Amino acid sequence: MSAGYTESAGRIGSMDQFRGYTVAGMFLVNFLGHFNAIPPILKHHNTYCSYADTIMPQFFFAVGFALRLVLVRRPSYRKAVRRCLALILTGVVAYHLDGDYRRWQDLASLGPLGVAAASFWRSPFQALVHIGLTSLWILPVAAGPAAKRIAWAAASGLLHFALSAWFWYDLLHARRVIDGGPLGFLTWTVPAIAGTFAYDWVRGADPIRRMAMWGAVLMAAGYGLSCLNGGGRLVPPPFFPPAHPPDIWTMSQRAGSLSYLVFSAGFSFAAYALFVWLVDRRNVRLELFSVLGQNALAAYLIHMWVSAAVEPFGPKDSPLWWALSLFAVFFGLTFLFVRYLNRHGMFLRL
Repeated sequence: MSAGYTESAGRIGSMDQFRGYTVAGMFLVNFLGHFNAIPPILKHHNTYCSYADTIMPQFFFAVGFALRLVLVRRPSYRKAVRRCLALILTGVVAYHLDGDYRRWQDLASLGPLGVAAASFWRSPFQALVHIGLTSLWILPVAAGPAAKRIAWAAASGLLHFALSAWFWYDLLHARRVIDGGPLGFLTWTVPAIAGTFAYDWVRGADPIRRMAMWGAVLMAAGYGLSCLNGGGRLVPPPFFPPAHPPDIWTMSQRAGSLSYLVFSAGFSFAAYALFVWLVDRRNVRLELFSVLGQNALAAYLIHMWVSAAVEPFGPKDSPLWWALSLFAVFFGLTFLFVRYLNRHGMFLRL
């Protein structure tokens, strides 16, 4: 085992801190992203990978890590399937279905099949639903050998690319899907499978070197794929605006593009390696990350409700000082709610 590695009560300190950092990062970019005064790196653009776009893949990385931890210890696939379905249902309820029917005639004219066909393109396919579907998709290999997991991730990514080249890339933009839409699970598989390897390595020798090395390899591979944009020209690196019109190779969270998720899987490895060094080697912990990381699902749902209460007081053209003030209120309230739940032993698990 790695020096300083600890695992107690089913929790790994470095992963709790990493998950807490990811939740805090989500609060930051989700709340501040719509203000004009905020720097572009904290916003989603769908034409290049900003800092904001690195956050969601880290949730999938953490999910893959946790899924392998659970299945290696106590293989219970029926229970895992139930949890995934419960998470999908929670997401559908939280995000709602597409459609706003003002008259009965509008609803009746579509019929049951028409309503079903029109309801699942955009709104339902956000973080929780994507995580549930992706977890179901990788379940057959999550506890399997390394070669099988690599093959599954590669096949999923290539299938997504083939479907995108055939019809999906044009359709997802026409439908303005969120985070890859109904086929997004194919490429969200990449950071999720990466997380299963992080679990293996953090329990073995020299995990920091392994994760740093493979993080660099995947980030370079993701950037290399994005350079195929427009016929193989060098493009600006991640975190910088594009110099060419976007296409199927562009790093895009909306498209769930292969280049974006390969790069983000590598970025997740690098970020988690830092937490392994800080937490497992140096025993450095932040209470903020501990609170959020141990009750991430509750934090996610609470942040949606608190944001809905605070955001109406923040017009897009607000000055920077006002945007930051509202963010402090939003973040503080959300943190207090989550800490209260933690202190009273109320952890939301599915």
